[in-house]
Amino acid sequence: MVSNRMGQGGSVNPEGMGAPSTGRMVTTALIVTGNMVGAGILALPVNLGPSGFLPAVLGALAMWAVMTCTGLIIARQPFLQENESADLPTFFEAVLGPCGKWLSVAANLVILYGLLTAYLAGVASVATNSFGLGIPQWGWLLIYFCGATLLASFGSAVLRRSNAVLMTVMWLLFGALLIMVVPHFRRADLAAGDLTFFTSGLPILVTAFNFHNVVPTMCRTLNHDRKAVTKAIWLGSGLGAFMTLLWTVAVMVTLPMESADGVSIIAAFKAGVPATVPLNQLIKSPLFVDASIGFAVVAMSTSYIATGVALTAFLKDVAGKRVRSRVAIWLLTFLPPVGIGTLYPDIFLQALNVVGGFGVGTLFGILPGVLLVRQGAPGSRTRRFGWLLVGVFVCVLLVELAQETGMLQISPDVEYWSAHRFH
Repeated sequence: MVSNRMGQGGSVNPEGMGAPSTGRMVTTALIVTGNMVGAGILALPVNLGPSGFLPAVLGALAMWAVMTCTGLIIARQPFLQENESADLPTFFEAVLGPCGKWLSVAANLVILYGLLTAYLAGVASVATNSFGLGIPQWGWLLIYFCGATLLASFGSAVLRRSNAVLMTVMWLLFGALLIMVVPHFRRADLAAGDLTFFTSGLPILVTAFNFHNVVPTMCRTLNHDRKAVTKAIWLGSGLGAFMTLLWTVAVMVTLPMESADGVSIIAAFKAGVPATVPLNQLIKSPLFVDASIGFAVVAMSTSYIATGVALTAFLKDVAGKRVRSRVAIWLLTFLPPVGIGTLYPDIFLQALNVVGGFGVGTLFGILPGVLLVRQGAPGSRTRRFGWLLVGVFVCVLLVELAQETGMLQISPDVEYWSAHRFH
């Protein structure tokens, strides 16, 4: 989830009031978790699963560690403490110049528009595959768009009041799904893997462990206390990573990688649908179907509302005095995602890959790496780590660019996985 939802647990402590309480730190950490657990958790088992169990799990752990480090890099910048009202574009302009500002603006637009499109397409695909009502996928998308956009249009007031309830419901449904899926676990060749396919899953990994949009506001919420901010980021991102890995493992030891009846991870990948769709087809329990639909809709609705609010505010800030009309800002916020989603209803996984490869990887990977390179002394570990981050996320960007332009076409190895069926 990407949003600016911090500061909901109370007012920001003024400077000089001492370290924030443990309760405030934990509350802040849970907001970080909430930002991580969204569409990415539904897509990861499908988009990364055909790489194999060990590549998926180890790759996810590595990307979680890297993304957490880039979040800490942003959180520890003195500029944020010295400029209480600054957000990311202002921050990157101050530390990297005008180029840094407009690169961050472009990347943030990719993230916010891409996520809105992915949420619409994701809910539509879940509804189409779960309800036999004969409504086309674009029809479900428009139905969901009307309801979710109405809530998002009320702004941060609805977000503050509904967030705690929706998050609680989402976690309860998540727990129920895990309990119901355990009896369907199967044995598999856990050592099997396809490292070539793992490369194509890098952008979705970046999306799944993104929480960085809340960093400037969470620093203010915790009074810029370095220890508290560090603990909140590690705790929040760690809990989000635990939930994501738990769900990914559960899906991968429940669904076959490939099967003749088409109920498999590879079939879901080709169809571009969330992991809950093939699980519903496999388990066929009305209770499980209801819980999985509820989890998918609540997780993506919380994210959709938050992202819609964030994009509206962002466009107001970018437009400045040039566009004053609220109607024009509303149209600029919501018409592009619903238009793209209606024309391309199967865009769920592709949209998340674009968000990770072009948006998150640039804004929260490459730019923090550049910060370390510029701030570190020649030959220092800081500068070397900065270059490492730049290299990693440039690779992610190039992989996504090559896939989108057709220069790189990586697909699941069906023949390989047919020889590694569940027992």
